[in-house]
Formats: sequence, C-alpha cells, structure tokens
Amino acid sequence: MNHPDTAIGPVLLVDRDAGGVLRLTLNRPAQRNALSAELLRVLKATLTDLAADPAVRVLVLTGAGPAFCAGHDLKELRALPDEAAAGALFALCGDVMLALRRFPSPVIAQVHGVATAAGCQLVASCDLAIASDHARFATPGVNIGLFCSTPAVALTRNVAYKHAMEMLLTGDPIDAATAQRIGLVNRVVSTGDLDVATVALAAQIASRPQAVLRLGKAAVQAQLGLDEAAAYADMSATMAKNLLMAEAAEGIDAFLGKRPPNWPAA
Repeated sequence: MNHPDTAIGPVLLVDRDAGGVLRLTLNRPAQRNALSAELLRVLKATLTDLAADPAVRVLVLTGAGPAFCAGHDLKELRALPDEAAAGALFALCGDVMLALRRFPSPVIAQVHGVATAAGCQLVASCDLAIASDHARFATPGVNIGLFCSTPAVALTRNVAYKHAMEMLLTGDPIDAATAQRIGLVNRVVSTGDLDVATVALAAQIASRPQAVLRLGKAAVQAQLGLDEAAAYADMSATMAKNLLMAEAAEGIDAFLGKRPPNWPAA
C-alpha cells in the first residue's frame, strides 16, 4: 500500500492496493492531524463515496506524521461564532464517526503517536485497531474545560463504563498496553512492525468472502441496539439468509471435502 493513486485535497490521502485494501491517511501532520472542518467534510464525502465501491474489501485509517489524530482543531473551535455553528461542527464530526461504524466493509485503525479526544473517538469508531507500543490515548477535554461528550459516545461503546469514565473524568492518557487491556485496541506491536502488522491483518480479512463480511458487519451493528431476544431473532434470520448464499455452500463443501474454498467472485 505504498502507491497513492488519489489525493483528495491536501488533507486526506487515498491509497489502494490490488487486494481490495484501501488506506485513508489523515494528512495534516503539522497539526497532528487535528480534525478541521475541511478534513471532516472531505472525510465524510470520501467515506460516502467509498461505501458504494464494491472493490473496497477493507478500509485502513491512519495519520501522516508523528501522530494519529490530536482531536478537533482548537483554534477553529475558538473561532466559531455561536452555538449553532458549534453544533453544526460537532454534528459533522458525528456523521463521520457514524460513517465509519456503518461502512459496509471492515475498518481498521492503524494508530501511532497520540489519539486524543476526537482522535480517540476515531479509534473507537473503527471495527478493529492496531497500535504502536508508543501510542497514547486520552479524552483530555476536561483539562481545558470542554468535556469530551461526543468522544464518550464511541468510547463507552468500546470499553467498560468505569474505564471510560476514568478517562473522561481525569483526562489522563493511557498507554497502548492499557488500551489493549480495556478493549480499545486489538493488538499492540512495535513501532517498526506497525505497518506490516496492519497490512497482514487487512490482507487476511480481505481474503474472506466480501458478501459475507458485509452481511456480518451490518448484522452485528444492527443487533447492538436490540434486547437479547430480539437480537437472537434478528441474527437467526441473518444466519438463515447467509446459509443460502453461494459463499456458505462453497465454504461448507470445501470444509467437508478437506480442500481450500474457491470463493465466488464478488
């Protein structure tokens, strides 16, 4: 994934490989990839466009320069003229997070340096996360008088309440090992191995039948808001639909026949 084929404005880079893995790189390195209004607008538009692209099997989100993402651009926040403008900006940020959650293919955050405030929210909004052992995570808004209310939405849906509240109430950073222990990230690797580990995981997932991955992600997202009985009813219907797909027929036959599956073309 070292051959950028598109640069959308100066703030977001798009890099596609031949295996269906697409990388989005936040590209404001001098600002530690702070989420300006421009970056949020471009990111939202790009995610919307890519969601309709069947060639995207896995999406990787990372940042250029020394940090993953330092949250909102505080200079921009201070320049907002009124509550309506502030509300519109935070709503736009929420749209980006929902676009990641609802993206039809799996999304992996590749995290180095700091992921703070809305940057931590980005990590929590992705399906999976791999972090450098030097990565740090925080929701430090309380330290500047601005509680991380919107990051709390994603954070409390990833980690247990008391872990989330400790991060939100103290603003203290946690290291990568702690982030893995509480469930914010899946894996921690050395800084030098971060790209290789992310590429390997993305390629592994991209090799699975795309229609099944998309069906499964959508179903998991949908059942999160249901009670247990309704979730079982919904997922039972999903399993029945999946069983009748060509991918399931081929996968089961291959397993029973002790041979590698030959997945149907996407």
